[in-house]
Amino acid sequence: MDTFDSIHGFFYFTEVTEMTGKSIRIERIIDRKTKKTVIVPMDHGVTLGPIKGLINMSKTVDLVASGGANAVVGHIGLALHGHRGYGRDIGLILHLSASTSLGPSPNHKVLVNSVERAIKMGADGVSVHINIGSEDEAEMLMDLGMVSQMCIEWGMPLLAMMYARGPKIKNETDPEVIKIAARVGAELGADIIKTPYTGDPDSFREVVEGCPAPVVIAGGSKLTDVETLKMIEGAMKAGAAGLSVGRNVFQHEHPDRLVRAACAIVHEGKSAEEAIELLNVPIEREQQNEQ
Repeated sequence: MDTFDSIHGFFYFTEVTEMTGKSIRIERIIDRKTKKTVIVPMDHGVTLGPIKGLINMSKTVDLVASGGANAVVGHIGLALHGHRGYGRDIGLILHLSASTSLGPSPNHKVLVNSVERAIKMGADGVSVHINIGSEDEAEMLMDLGMVSQMCIEWGMPLLAMMYARGPKIKNETDPEVIKIAARVGAELGADIIKTPYTGDPDSFREVVEGCPAPVVIAGGSKLTDVETLKMIEGAMKAGAAGLSVGRNVFQHEHPDRLVRAACAIVHEGKSAEEAIELLNVPIEREQQNEQ
């Protein structure tokens, strides 16, 4: 008679459960058909305070959700104060690390939340910010490794925001340093890598090819609509898995329309020229004002 190996059976069940949990959650962040994603980070309130576009978080979440964004990123305050209870659903990635622009070392990101708490808050994924080249790089790498292990343990998708910033970094968009930053995130277990665009498809293709995890581009400084959409188009030509763009989206006059245009490039393969036409077309949204 066959007997059940309780020890190995438990480990097998645990491993399968963790991987299944991560697969289910990641489909709330990455489109299951296109395998691409449009993410809108809204974690700037800790770094910069109540800037334009983040005064009313629930309104902004509703706008980007209406435009078709796959997920938003924010601190625990986004879940507490930005949840709507109406409108189109959208994936939630809770950011676990932070620093402020007023601190003595803004590049030094410290953990302010945990994977377990993010699960309790209903998150579909978590994220951490790492500055490769920073004087505090070692501590941030240690935090990334610890969070990565907990994400494997709990079946939680991990987005690693990998930047090259520090005394040795002369150019933060240099393909050579971006390739290292992106690869570090993947090597330490991140499921999605967010990193700056290097400026052209050819150089960014080297970043994508050198990183075994899906790569999405950061938005960076404020750009024009044309510049934003051309940047997205270039990244997609290079093999990117999408974008994670904040201020260029939530500070836009019509965030919903810009997101829709971005989704047309990312999920439908449209050109920047085709997508920009969508900025002139209003989006009808389900209006439920619950005050």
